[in-house]
Amino acid sequence: MSIIDKAGTFEFAGHTVKRMGYGAMQLAGPGVFGPPRDPKAAEQVLRAAIEAGINHIDTSDFYGPHVTNQIIRKALHPYPDDLLIVTKIAARRDETGAWLPAMSPAELTRAVHDNLRNLGLDCLEVVNFRSMHGIHGPAEGSIAEPLSVLADLKKQGLIRHLGLSNVTPTQIREGMGITDIVCVQNQYNLAHRHDDAMIDELAKQNIAYVPFFPLGGFSPLQSQILSDIATRLELTPMQVALAWLLQRSPNILLIPGTSSVAHLQENIAASGVALSPETVAELEGVWEAAQNAPAVDHS
Repeated sequence: MSIIDKAGTFEFAGHTVKRMGYGAMQLAGPGVFGPPRDPKAAEQVLRAAIEAGINHIDTSDFYGPHVTNQIIRKALHPYPDDLLIVTKIAARRDETGAWLPAMSPAELTRAVHDNLRNLGLDCLEVVNFRSMHGIHGPAEGSIAEPLSVLADLKKQGLIRHLGLSNVTPTQIREGMGITDIVCVQNQYNLAHRHDDAMIDELAKQNIAYVPFFPLGGFSPLQSQILSDIATRLELTPMQVALAWLLQRSPNILLIPGTSSVAHLQENIAASGVALSPETVAELEGVWEAAQNAPAVDHS
């Protein structure tokens, strides 16, 4: 058994995927904008991920824009039979690299065709609708109109499965009333656990939950708690954070991103880390630190 197999698998969109996947966002240039400094190195990371056993890659055509999908195609096409490529749409970049909503029917349709062309595919296996009601986090607002556009493209055979990203529980319920939802992708980690109940509910329905930013938004205190535990276990903080996510729920699929083969191997090594109940209890302190932090006065 390879180390990545120790994390197990999950039935996702008709595929049996390894729970340790790869997120391609960091293959683009600084700020996820423009080309990488070393395109050959970016291709090498992708090939190393496949060689290590990863069969779930998360991407988007608005990374770059177009850059990461073109690198994926150049590095991996024709794709391995068991590889699941998941993309997301509903945002765009302006000339400065800002992230802007792109949720109109024309923009959504164009995004699907851009993904198909740049990935070299006839059908997109999974498309996540990335709600842009909130740019930096979920915000309420109906997703019925844009998701109905994607459901129609699914009926046309351009998309096989649909997922949701950056969404609230209300939006998930609304989405499930329109089409089958195979995954939800939100920010979630040791320090940001607002989706705890959502994860448990999705697990009951065998729906994948794909957290992003596994170390995003930690306060200095939270980082120190994690770092102290990692040092004692002779692991990196990222490895501990990833191992905790794998143990949190069986429907959690990881997509840590990196532009370095060495960091890729470090992340994959987290697949073989088993945290003791005592360590898991200790890691609750990261979330507790967030709950007990004094309120910030924005007035």
